[in-house]
Amino acid sequence: MSSAESTQARPPVDIARSVEQLGVAKATASPITLLTLAVLAGAFISLGALFFTVVVAGSDAGVGPIRLLGGVAFCLGLVLVVVAGAELFTGNNLVAMAWASGLVPTSSLWRHWSIVYLGNVVGCVVTAIFVVVSDVDALGDGRVGATAIAIGHAKAQLGAVEAFTRGVLCNALVCLAVWLAMGGRTVTDKILAVLFPIAGFVTMGFEHCIANWFFLPYALGLDAAISISDVAGNLVWVSLGNLVGGTLLVAGVYWLAYLRPETNRVGATPTSGR
Repeated sequence: MSSAESTQARPPVDIARSVEQLGVAKATASPITLLTLAVLAGAFISLGALFFTVVVAGSDAGVGPIRLLGGVAFCLGLVLVVVAGAELFTGNNLVAMAWASGLVPTSSLWRHWSIVYLGNVVGCVVTAIFVVVSDVDALGDGRVGATAIAIGHAKAQLGAVEAFTRGVLCNALVCLAVWLAMGGRTVTDKILAVLFPIAGFVTMGFEHCIANWFFLPYALGLDAAISISDVAGNLVWVSLGNLVGGTLLVAGVYWLAYLRPETNRVGATPTSGR
């Protein structure tokens, strides 16, 4: 590779092939490795969510500007996932590209997603417990705690259609952030690739199921009067929306564009058992 090539972003077709190959590796990884890295991702996203909460707490800067600033802070979570290395359910919806090519059987796909989702949840809930015990909510004369409770209430009150559609839109942007990061060649490239899609979805109020596994338990830990059924409803509908947004709007579209059989690309032989 020449020095000029090493500084250029990888073209989309190369990203598609890399995502497909990485999907095979992820789907066949050791369960212990997956679970460990998934717990880390849950903790990373939770730290980004907490960073967002602290940044927006008590601000009078206006909805747009303060949510944009909070969105930039929230990027911490996915930057850690992408650069430090971790397994995040929403970003890993891109594994569906390997499945669509017949390289990963359905059982392995669902096994992978189930293990990663479980690990993410554990990482989020444990982080929420630590944050409650550490009394971070007392910062700013209690404004951080009040903001965390308000966030939890707002999420729990979303209707099923709102939660689902916001989840779809959110994970389209999250998967695009991961896609763009895979096109970068340096740490700086990857951070910048994450910045705009993630700050964008947060600013626009879309819903991320793993982040909500921190926001909602954290609000409950601060004695927020939120119905458990409302919490469960949000998590279910947002998770389904994220799954649709990531698999269909990003993985499905790019598979159709670059990896479908008619493209006559050179690649691995599909496996049976899908």
